[in-house]
Amino acid sequence: MTSQKKKMPLAFWIFLGLIIGIVAGLLLMNANLFGMTGVDFAKAYIQPWGTIFLNLLKFIVVPIVMFSIAAGVISMKDIRRVGAIGGKTLIYYMCTTAFAVTLALILATLSKGMFVVLDPSGASYTPAEAQSVMDTIVNIFPSNFVKPMAEASMLQVIVIALFVGFGILLAGEKGILAGQVVESFNEVFLKVMDFIIKLSPIGVACLICPVVAENGPMLLTNLIMVLAVAYVGYIVHMVVVYSLTIKTLGGVSPLKFFKEMMPAMMMAFSSASSVGTLPFTMEAAERLGARREVAGFVLPLGSTINMDGTAIYQGVCAVFIAACYGVDLTLGQMITIVLTATLASIGTAGVPGAGLVMLAMVLESVGLPVAGIGLVVGFDRIFDMGRTTVNITGDAACATIVSKLDDKRNAKLDAKAKA
Repeated sequence: MTSQKKKMPLAFWIFLGLIIGIVAGLLLMNANLFGMTGVDFAKAYIQPWGTIFLNLLKFIVVPIVMFSIAAGVISMKDIRRVGAIGGKTLIYYMCTTAFAVTLALILATLSKGMFVVLDPSGASYTPAEAQSVMDTIVNIFPSNFVKPMAEASMLQVIVIALFVGFGILLAGEKGILAGQVVESFNEVFLKVMDFIIKLSPIGVACLICPVVAENGPMLLTNLIMVLAVAYVGYIVHMVVVYSLTIKTLGGVSPLKFFKEMMPAMMMAFSSASSVGTLPFTMEAAERLGARREVAGFVLPLGSTINMDGTAIYQGVCAVFIAACYGVDLTLGQMITIVLTATLASIGTAGVPGAGLVMLAMVLESVGLPVAGIGLVVGFDRIFDMGRTTVNITGDAACATIVSKLDDKRNAKLDAKAKA
């Protein structure tokens, strides 16, 4: 109880920081300060403090991922058990992502008549070149030990951590000292993470203020319907899918789940970075009953490959762009979108804006003009805030469920051993 009392004030202060940031952004929308517009003032003097906070979070993410996954593997003491947990994690992530994009297509199709058809001729966006499937697979495996950590290439960092953990297990007695070093570093960086998290109310306020100041008027434009459909999808997916799975598979009350997740969700909403929110998500998952070694394995993996919110965004935007070009998507095209968005989620970086590359892949898969992304690119940050919140909520649900299922499996094995 003492631990929870300490955590609740932080959730309150983060929420207060979010409200202060929103109010300040609204006030600065049409203001003039020191010879510059309110938006320019927010970008010049408020956003940098949010950027410093986000930089601190990004700084701690690589060592947290590296040492928490390696420590998690070591604590499991059995490579087969790591495979079992990894298998459950991938199945959960792929199933929820497929459901998310299906839900988005249904909602967007039902709302299609309300979309304001715009003239797409002025839309322009040049997407980053998408990698082939084989290139993606090859790039998962690092050729250098240091470079992936310097560049925060999360999939490669995860692979390095797995190999280090496996190596320590296979080394037996000779690997004990290395295992103790890994676990010691893991504890040290967790303490550093705790310190950085205490700065979150200020960071949240400074991150959200410039976004509101710049995008406030845009919320009143014709594209508000697209945003509304996407956010309905975000909310429905979280309330229905995560509530059902966390209750039936994890045995956790949905109310308790969302209550414990609130600080992480607010951080995700303001930063639009699932990787940056990882320290908050790890704390929330542990409060929900996920064992540290499982959370340390599942959550970093989820911040890279679990993209439920991004999948919803793909589905809604694909239908909207098709409507703007006067195209009615067939059932086959919708199935293609589901498959492409689900598979493309693997390897998408958990950083702001990465969803646009995925959207380009989805549009190309069904023959829609990639230039249509120009219709929504100006709103990407607003979409991103919601979809990141969904992504990290799904990560925590998965970590909790996988941990509970693993506990049941261990209990059965113990019972069989005693019998």
